[in-house]
Amino acid sequence: MATLYVENVPDDLYAALRKRAQERNSSISREVIEVLRETVPTAAEVKRREELLRRALRMSRRKPLTPGPFPTAEEMIREDRNR
Repeated sequence: MATLYVENVPDDLYAALRKRAQERNSSISREVIEVLRETVPTAAEVKRREELLRRALRMSRRKPLTPGPFPTAEEMIREDRNR
């Protein structure tokens, strides 16, 4: 596993990390790793996101199963209130 050294961390940021670590009964190093995991996507995560985007775009290009026109949300709400 690699080792990462970070210099010149602003005091307020370090204090926030220390507070977060204390609240979670964790070390500052573990919290930094957790923040990096949450915010920096790995190559596998980027690939997964790209595939998800491709699938979403394919789905959005499909023609609807039933013909339109469909009522607007406003029309459906009005119809529901009139019942």
